[in-house]
Amino acid sequence: MYIEVIHNSKSVASESFRTLRSNIQFSNFGKNIKIIVVTSANPNEGKSEISLNLSAVLAQQGKKVILIDADMRKPTQHKLIEKRNKTGLSKLLLGQISEDAINHLTFDDVELDVLTSGPVPPNPAEMLTSSVMEEILGTCVDNYDYIIIDTPPLLAATDAQILSRVADATLLVVDMKVCKRNQLIEARKRLDNVGANFLGVVANKLDLNENNYYYYNYK
Repeated sequence: MYIEVIHNSKSVASESFRTLRSNIQFSNFGKNIKIIVVTSANPNEGKSEISLNLSAVLAQQGKKVILIDADMRKPTQHKLIEKRNKTGLSKLLLGQISEDAINHLTFDDVELDVLTSGPVPPNPAEMLTSSVMEEILGTCVDNYDYIIIDTPPLLAATDAQILSRVADATLLVVDMKVCKRNQLIEARKRLDNVGANFLGVVANKLDLNENNYYYYNYK
């Protein structure tokens, strides 16, 4: 398992994540941001890696953080943290609660919880709109400082829009080498259509020395 901000904390990429953390914390304008949706316009733009490193850099401040893999169509977090995916969010949504549903990760003095997606269900969008999902998020709000939700790409499914409606903020990860302008515009439009609190863009895979992640405010 490799997490940039933990295993290479002095890198330019790690510093960019710390900047992202600061921008999130100083952009709430009096509103307490706890639930953050991370999505992208297209597949393979790096949203899952961004989600994991953002969760870890928040946890480095001593915050209690849970990362939820709500991409139940093409889940990735269990691969990144090298855990099995036999239980997780889909099982919880089906009422099949398990004590080992949440993975508790510890790196020296940094603690981070990860709820993987669980087995891929046939109807993920319907499950995300259920009252059970509301209960899960409500429980997380009561027990965590930050809830980071890794969601499917906006142009591939409605899942990110569904969760953006109940989130405090939404970040859009963009692979600057492959994402087209019209795709970015359409992704933003879909967030606006559901009244999402669009926080900004995370520009990914820029050639800035060894830096692979860079953040700037899109507003």
